[in-house]
Amino acid sequence: MFSNAFSNPSKAKWIIQGAGIIWLLGSFLLLLFYEIDYSLALPDAAIFAVIFLIGVFVLEQIFGFYIPKGGYSWLLLVLPLLLSLAGVYAHRFLLQWVFEDELEYIEFLKDHIFLRWAFLAIAEIFVSMIAIVVSKLEQQEETRKREALMAELSREAELTQLRQQLQPHFLFNSLNSINALVVSQPKKAREMVLQLSEFLRGTIRKDHQQWLSLEEELNYLKMYLEIEKVRFGHRLEVDFELDEETKSMLLPQLLVQPLLENAIKHGLYGLTGEVKITLQSRKESNYLFLKITNPFDPEATSPQGTGFGLSSIERRLFLLFGRKDLLETKIENHTFSVELKIPQLK
Repeated sequence: MFSNAFSNPSKAKWIIQGAGIIWLLGSFLLLLFYEIDYSLALPDAAIFAVIFLIGVFVLEQIFGFYIPKGGYSWLLLVLPLLLSLAGVYAHRFLLQWVFEDELEYIEFLKDHIFLRWAFLAIAEIFVSMIAIVVSKLEQQEETRKREALMAELSREAELTQLRQQLQPHFLFNSLNSINALVVSQPKKAREMVLQLSEFLRGTIRKDHQQWLSLEEELNYLKMYLEIEKVRFGHRLEVDFELDEETKSMLLPQLLVQPLLENAIKHGLYGLTGEVKITLQSRKESNYLFLKITNPFDPEATSPQGTGFGLSSIERRLFLLFGRKDLLETKIENHTFSVELKIPQLK
């Protein structure tokens, strides 16, 4: 138990041994103060130190696994008292057997047995208190680690759920588009199916735990845009304005696609003619900034949807970074923009 209180178990071992040596030296010097010959004082102090260490070991084992509570708190006092009493009597009888011819010394042992008991009892009560404190700290640390692990597992489970929702959400939207084209434009529907299968094949094989560079993410976005261009034709134009230094910066996979999908859905609904959507990137300090801008008609009725795009990204960012200030939306002059701020992993 004491070894767990320190980061290095061997260090705890030396501390306990050092306490035994200090007890030995203290006992030896105290006996010399009482004018006991060093030939008697040294064995006396050595045996007393061994008894002290045995008491420490026993109390550590007891209170390391059992913490008295409520009506059993008296054990914190009684056990060290009983253990120290047994120790001083064992010490006395052992020395009487070893030095049976030293009558004056044996009488000295009898006269000072309660003084020894007081010293040993105080030390072992102190050890008991330390054992209880260390045990509670260990329990608190285990509880903290367990709660942190549960929180991490919960966070990972929710992230996985969001990722699993993302592709079906995009897939259902694409299938609806294909369904609309099957009768009127079967060739475009077939082209869209082929591009959709290529996009899904590339994303499904990727490890969703791994972050991608912006350049890699753009490859998936361009595949996605090819699918949407089959549906909207010349009306859809997406302009990429990227700082060169941002292409190697990292972001979670498919973090931008729902935002781009949202911009296409709201940008082309209610507007006629060509619609230009802009994706900009820049680096600021240790952040990758992305901004997606699309025009919209404020008087048009919003298309029906689940609201999954923005909410899913906001939730993913919170689960990854524990922050709610990384996604911001703005409306200015019939233009809707989303600003995304992605901290870079160190």
